[in-house]
Amino acid sequence: MRGNVIVTPPCTFRTAEDFAVLAGDTVLGAVRHSTAGGPPRWEHGLPVLPLHMVRPGGPEVVEVWHTEGGVIRTGEHKGLLYAHDGEVLFCAGWIGPSADCEEATRQAYVAAFEVVEDLGYPNVYRMWNMLDGITGPSARGTEVYRDFCVGRGRAFDRFGHPMPASTGIGSLGDGVAFYFLAHRSHAAVHLENPLQVPAHEYPEQYGPRPPSFARATYLKPERGRGSLYVSGTASILDHATVAPGDVARQVQVTLANIAALIGADNLTGHGIDGGYRLEDLRAIKVYVKRPEDVPIVTRLCRDEFSRRADIAVFTVDVCRPDLLVEIEGMTP
Repeated sequence: MRGNVIVTPPCTFRTAEDFAVLAGDTVLGAVRHSTAGGPPRWEHGLPVLPLHMVRPGGPEVVEVWHTEGGVIRTGEHKGLLYAHDGEVLFCAGWIGPSADCEEATRQAYVAAFEVVEDLGYPNVYRMWNMLDGITGPSARGTEVYRDFCVGRGRAFDRFGHPMPASTGIGSLGDGVAFYFLAHRSHAAVHLENPLQVPAHEYPEQYGPRPPSFARATYLKPERGRGSLYVSGTASILDHATVAPGDVARQVQVTLANIAALIGADNLTGHGIDGGYRLEDLRAIKVYVKRPEDVPIVTRLCRDEFSRRADIAVFTVDVCRPDLLVEIEGMTP
């Protein structure tokens, strides 16, 4: 739909077989969470990003972004693949292993913002970043995630774009994979959490350049209800990790953070009418650091989220050594 009704691609989780059938006029792009990763590629004429997020023997999850828009146009720019329908842009890229993660990240994100500006989709509202060895040492002897944050931040500085909802999480593959969504006409309202210090204001103990993201982004139409995109959220209050080593408590704190973020009080404070509850979220992804914690994390999430919600669970590293779980989602 168009006009005064929001145009935003709903997301579904599918099997590889389902995606082969679905791919066509109603799909804008997809992300394959599987046992292999690498650069984005064309499948069925659409951009698809392979992410190594699944351990051997695990099921592949295809994250499909659908469109209700017009004619889909595709293209490539400096290794990035993209598709857009006149209202929404889907773009994916990959940064191979590098001796200078900071500079490689800066260059990749400069290319991403060039796509955004050249195609006329100024409202970036959701980003994902998957980093191999996220908390490990980089080639220059610092932490991979800290180098990444500096490079990404430099690209944001150059183009002046606001910081949208984002996820920065580990992966099982090489390099850094990333993808994002941007809208042509609807405003992106970037939200903070009253229980947390904004990430871009973190003290220097978390690195020379804080992470560049909002806690959530609300895509706001001229009239009617919009869609809310919740960043990867963890057991952090103020700026400190809560309950190191206690995965059940970390899940509880994480869910409480999300509830406060999407609730009516916080949304009203950002000029958005109404609010959401945990059971309103869909397309939920849960990242669990330790394989032995997957059963309890899955159970705790199933107890809080709607039975109608797709929940995908991945066993990968999280952005701090003492964090055990991270959760994200969106509203329809």
